[in-house]
Amino acid sequence: MPKDKPIRRGAFARGLSLTVAGARAGGAFALDGAVRRIWGDNTGNPARLEREAERFADRLGELKGSYVKIGQLFALLGEHFLPLPLTRALHRLEADTQPIQWRHMEPVFRAALGDHFAELTIEHEALAAASLAQVHRATVNETGESVVIKVQYPELAEVLDEDFQAVVRMLRLARWIPAGRDFDSWLSTLHNQLKAEIDYPRERVIAREMALALAGHPGLVDMGIELRIPAFFDDYCGPQCLTMAYVAGHRVGSEAVAALSQQQRDALGRLMLKLFFIEIFELGIMQTDPNFGNYLISGGGDSLTLLDFGSVVHLSASLRGALCDTIVAGCRRDEQAIYDALERLGCLNADAGSHAKTTFRTFVCNLLEPLAHPSELPREFLNSRGEYCWGRSGLIKRTGRHVTRSVTSRDFTIPSGDFAMVARKLTGVFTFISVLNAQFNAYDVVAPYLDKGLSAGEQGRADGRPGTRS
Repeated sequence: MPKDKPIRRGAFARGLSLTVAGARAGGAFALDGAVRRIWGDNTGNPARLEREAERFADRLGELKGSYVKIGQLFALLGEHFLPLPLTRALHRLEADTQPIQWRHMEPVFRAALGDHFAELTIEHEALAAASLAQVHRATVNETGESVVIKVQYPELAEVLDEDFQAVVRMLRLARWIPAGRDFDSWLSTLHNQLKAEIDYPRERVIAREMALALAGHPGLVDMGIELRIPAFFDDYCGPQCLTMAYVAGHRVGSEAVAALSQQQRDALGRLMLKLFFIEIFELGIMQTDPNFGNYLISGGGDSLTLLDFGSVVHLSASLRGALCDTIVAGCRRDEQAIYDALERLGCLNADAGSHAKTTFRTFVCNLLEPLAHPSELPREFLNSRGEYCWGRSGLIKRTGRHVTRSVTSRDFTIPSGDFAMVARKLTGVFTFISVLNAQFNAYDVVAPYLDKGLSAGEQGRADGRPGTRS
């Protein structure tokens, strides 16, 4: 049932509520560390830390709005940099957000749509709810067209910066995030990403840019799956609302998608992978949010619809070049080229030791495992036809364990925040394909790009340190 409790307003009240949970968590963390030092105990009290981490995450969930989104973003980093109890707790925020009842949302819709509100019949039950906005289906009265309207929760823009700083302060109070310039890069990227996701005019421009670039793209025409981007209804769009054509479909993890034929699921997986390479190598425009709610698959599995463009970034020449070079070098198993590209990405120091180099090279090669030539694919993950079984491979878990071990190295360098967005994207694509339980070899998808990466990298070398631009 939808919650009858609207978003708590007022940055001071929200921050004060969070401070209480943060102080408790900080006290638990400090006490646990003191006990371990006194008694020489390496295990501490995981139950205490788990309890306070869950309390902290629950407080974020109760406050809704940007606090939930901030927690979700930190959860993505948590696999590598946050204590395990906090990571587990923050991942709970990734579940579907409960919608706010219509009687609280109606004034928000009226304010966002202005005089156009009367031109629509809006369903009172939410179609979907996220951390920053709520989506309702509606009908255009004059034409009968079916649309969906995404409206931001109230006062987000006004409290966004303060909310973000409040979470950072509390995590530092609890000693759950490190200090230092390297981690500040991550925080800056997350902060900018958060602000971009509530910039609806920007999102509309980028969505149309991607639609234009992908329409009739020769690399997508023969994929067997239609790629769709719904049309916007300009009269019903504004700074706090977006309205686009309604598209029916299913999420990748649904029973309807699981019931599709193996051939259809394989084609969908290929399309997702091809789209990634087009974004990186050709367009320099990349959707970084791996949330499955951003994709809809038609009932027959013959179309894939892209829905959300708030987290789309324009890749700078340097980031794009270094990323392309990393992928190409990894696929070719070219050690020195991998080291050079990772240094440009900010993953390795120029004077990194052999252990750090070996660790990161192994990570890259492991992550790119499905892209290898069929003769180099691990036999234990192939079906009887010699095709790679994405779901059975456990690729993301295996590479995640490798990263966890690598951060204990004294040579470990926190990668740039921009690289985090790229890693987030690639992990999301591979997870999407794994959930489809697709079975196909990806070498023919990557092969056309193997000669393009180095030239793209040469173009990026003169642009300085990798970065994104909006």
